Order: sequence, then C-alpha cells, then structure tokens
Amino acid sequence: MSIRLLRTSIALVVTAGLAACSPFGAAESAPNVSMTSIKGQPVALAPKGKVTLVNFWATSCGTCVKEMPQLVATYQKYRDKGYETVAVAMSYDPPNYVLNYAEKNQLPFPVTLDVEGKAAQAYGGVMVTPTTYLIDKRGNIVQRFIGEPNMTELHKLIEDKLAEQV
Repeated sequence: MSIRLLRTSIALVVTAGLAACSPFGAAESAPNVSMTSIKGQPVALAPKGKVTLVNFWATSCGTCVKEMPQLVATYQKYRDKGYETVAVAMSYDPPNYVLNYAEKNQLPFPVTLDVEGKAAQAYGGVMVTPTTYLIDKRGNIVQRFIGEPNMTELHKLIEDKLAEQV
C-alpha cells in the first residue's frame, strides 16, 4: 500500500470517527453481550438499571493507556451512584499483557478479553481504540466516543444519566 493511499485511508477513518462522537439521535439499544472478566466473574456489557461505560481498548494503544487512570477516577467517583465501567480488551491484545496491565494498575472495574472479537462485532465492528460507549439505565447507547473523551463533558453526561428515572 502506498503512503498516499494509507494517509487517505487514515483520514477517512479519523473523519468517520469524529462524526461518530456525536450523541445518538433515536434510542439505540446496546447489544446484549455477556462476557467473563479476567477474574472469572460474569459481566453484562449493558446491565439495565445502571449507567455503564464500555471501553474497547488495547495495551498497545498509547491513548488507551493514557486515558485509563481517568476512567478509573471516573469509576471511583460515580460507582456508588449506580455507575459501572467495563474494559473490553481487543482480540489482538495478548491476554497476558491485559492481565499484567490490570493487576499492575489495580483496575477496580471488570476487565474482559474479547478473544474472538464478538463484543467488538456486536458493537458495530469496533476496530479503532479507544472506542467508548456510554449506556443509560434503560440499556440504550447515549454516546459513542472514538479516541479519548473530554472528561468534563463525559462527567456531565454521566451525571445527567444517573439523575434520570427509569
């Protein structure tokens, strides 16, 4: 592949990704995906009754690693109010890298391995990391972020969704 064609392809992905950062218009139900955490616990990616952040990430993704402490802080700030975070490691991420990262950084929320890529596929074919979805208490996708979210805007959206009655 030529450099010019590669640059054009990257520009298209970035442009499509930026357009995808906007809120969803009509309510779109989050896929009903169940996984197992690296600690062997069952994890639902869109549990009803909670505001949930689903973060597709990889240990090889610099932006993912950079944003992870902010995701941990967000989780700790809102977890007692009905908020959940689930980190979904991409299929190409070596499981031992994910395990080591989660242990070393003491990630307090469920971390899963999407070994077969089924969760990424269910969420519309996620290929770019980080890709993050915010899901409301009804199980609807409210926002998709490609790249690192603006944390101030994310916190405001989380607070708005936590305040909603089901």
